[in-house]
Amino acid sequence: MTFKTLTLVAALGTAFATFAPAAQAQVSDGVVRIGVLTDLSGVYSDVAGKGTVLATQMAIDDFMAKEKPSFKIEMVSADHQNKGDIAANKAREWFERGGVDVVSELVTTSVALAVQKIAKEKNRIALISGAASTRITNEDCNDVTVHWTYDTYAVANGTAKAVTQGGGKKWFFLTADYAFGHSLEKDASAVVKANGGEVLGAVRHPFPGSDFSSFLLKAQASGAQIIGLANAGGDTINAIKQAAEFGITPKQQLAGLLMFISDVHSLGLKTTQSMYLTEGFYWNLNDDTRAWSKRFFSQQKRMPTMIQAGQYSSVMHYLQAVKAIGSDDTARVMTQMKKTPVNDFFAKNGSIRADGRMVHDMYLLQVKKPAESTTPWDYYNVRATIPAAEAFQPLSASTCPLIKK
Repeated sequence: MTFKTLTLVAALGTAFATFAPAAQAQVSDGVVRIGVLTDLSGVYSDVAGKGTVLATQMAIDDFMAKEKPSFKIEMVSADHQNKGDIAANKAREWFERGGVDVVSELVTTSVALAVQKIAKEKNRIALISGAASTRITNEDCNDVTVHWTYDTYAVANGTAKAVTQGGGKKWFFLTADYAFGHSLEKDASAVVKANGGEVLGAVRHPFPGSDFSSFLLKAQASGAQIIGLANAGGDTINAIKQAAEFGITPKQQLAGLLMFISDVHSLGLKTTQSMYLTEGFYWNLNDDTRAWSKRFFSQQKRMPTMIQAGQYSSVMHYLQAVKAIGSDDTARVMTQMKKTPVNDFFAKNGSIRADGRMVHDMYLLQVKKPAESTTPWDYYNVRATIPAAEAFQPLSASTCPLIKK
């Protein structure tokens, strides 16, 4: 072998050593596929629904324009009808035959719990924006799931604490009878008691509900100062409307433990004025939130809910992780996502913990009186910023098996 040949072999060996990792790190079939499973027709379609599909497409378009990745991105979406079995079957189909890498949104706790199990079984990622129960990052946690936008601990910690400390000491809960409602009632009750309040009782209504008369009358008869609404979306809207019709309010005060800007818009400021609520996002918070929300509004003709804003944020963070490592391998993408801070219009200095909980600041808001609102969708006064470390359940209290104690 000549000196020239030896030099060529050595050079090729060096080149192979240099480029071998890059060759191994690649996006399967050259396409990243994102599945959006949401409620397109039911009780949560306003707070999530088509708006989360739009938010996902916005994230894809923005990422493609800015990052110009070497891989393609495709999105599929479906209506899970708020049923865990339908959602699980669709997720399985997407993973097994559709080449979907990540399933996202998953409003409705029963849906999220069902799908995150399928994601673990198939070694794909679940990005949860819409579901609320802390079970997702406690006893049901796994290493392929990220719970992004909010949870029942965070919203209860803000609203129930503010109302109880403000003098609303005696509570009665009107609760959606499934995992989300149970979790919200449990977390809010703990906050009420920790702040010197008392829980007089609770009644559970079917999900979804339409006639709340008998449940509201029980709440009225309890003599509670505060009727805590441990439900969301259309259930919350209907309960508030019927409470006013029966003359329960303003004699007793309602606390919407999970309310969205879409709910306030539907009910109007006259009905919701002065109510406290806790959210992870408000479109009119700062220049960054306003800029993104106005883009969203130009297509949706409604300002975004925190679920819709959180959906964009979670998808963008995922795509950035894929590009950073040059691969859609589940374990490697999860590692990259967890080690990368979240800094965007949705969250500043956010981070993903070992239990899959993305922690970020939350906001205690109070609905404006009609005379205080100066522009369309100008609905809230920001009463407090709840720091991430206080907003979410501490890891020391976690029951997630991934957390070593």
